[in-house]
Amino acid sequence: VQLQASGGGLVQPGGSLRLSCAASGSIISRNSMAWYRQAPGKQRELVAAITSGGNTNYADSVKGRFTISRDNAKNTAFLQMNSLKPEDTAVYYCAFATEYSAYAKLRDYEFWGQGTLVTVSS
Repeated sequence: VQLQASGGGLVQPGGSLRLSCAASGSIISRNSMAWYRQAPGKQRELVAAITSGGNTNYADSVKGRFTISRDNAKNTAFLQMNSLKPEDTAVYYCAFATEYSAYAKLRDYEFWGQGTLVTVSS
């Protein structure tokens, strides 16, 4: 499975961005996709995850501001990020797991995209 992420950039606090992650290759129908992020000097952390059945899981820090969704026909996941804060600044990675769970752990994600930088700054 190959993952291609896009949509990062520079945005002012309070602004919005939408990330996309397109998966290609040998994709089983039951799977999970997620967005992780990693800020300088910090560990990679889960932002949001979604199964092919639509079950979702969010980090507490983004609940109510971010929405994960997917288009199964196009094997693409999205992350709509609203009310962005400077602390959301990080490299965002999309990930794919054959594990069918929105609560899959980082180690369960077998495939990773290249990362896209999101910078929230005035």
